[in-house]
Amino acid sequence: MLRRPLAGLAAAALGRALSDGMSGPRPVVLSGPSGAGKSTLLKKLLQEHGSIFGFSVSHTTRDPRPGEENGKDYYFVTREVMQRDIAAGDFIEHAEFSGNLYGTRHTPYHHPWTSRGPPRASVARSASRMKEQMPVRAAVRAVQAMNRICVLDVDLQGVRNIKKTDLRPIYIFVQPPSLDVLEQRLRQRNTETEESLAKRLAAARADMESSKEPGLFDLIIVNDSLDKAYWALKEALSEEIKKAQGTGQS
Repeated sequence: MLRRPLAGLAAAALGRALSDGMSGPRPVVLSGPSGAGKSTLLKKLLQEHGSIFGFSVSHTTRDPRPGEENGKDYYFVTREVMQRDIAAGDFIEHAEFSGNLYGTRHTPYHHPWTSRGPPRASVARSASRMKEQMPVRAAVRAVQAMNRICVLDVDLQGVRNIKKTDLRPIYIFVQPPSLDVLEQRLRQRNTETEESLAKRLAAARADMESSKEPGLFDLIIVNDSLDKAYWALKEALSEEIKKAQGTGQS
């Protein structure tokens, strides 16, 4: 219901952001293995602070699971379409798990979250589809110009690519207390084969090791207690939340 007017607002904000260098709350880059609890933490943040965030919705070539909606949980596309767009340089980052592609696309606008919470993964797409292949910098600037906190949920490839920009986000890595705990969480989803589970755990092991690289992340949150992890996330974003609340919430 809000998509059409917000799309127009995003277009105006994008113009302001690019023309006058308008600043806003710093964006947030979240990374971490599947099952670490990023979406749960963000949903709690949203429930407390309302619609002061901009999010992005990922693209994937896998089939939708029961209850998933196209454009809300993911953008479900064919392998041919996604491979074409990857080859064209339209994605910030992409990865393949169990024969399915996942990726973060360059787009100019991130929708505000609703009370239903954030999507499971994130990659932005414009409601108005305006200039869909504009760089991620323009996407973030548009959200900042609307005085919202732009959240990008990306893998380590995406983190390294964003570090090449002048966006100055807050980089946060969320990880499970151990790979054993992560395996338990993934098994409880009942969505993984033994092969896909092994691949996810191997990727998680590599990511958790890489996250120790000096200067890569501003904060590493070990999600062994949801309340403690949420407190750490909220503290890390407290100044940006204050900025976004400064002109009122929509």
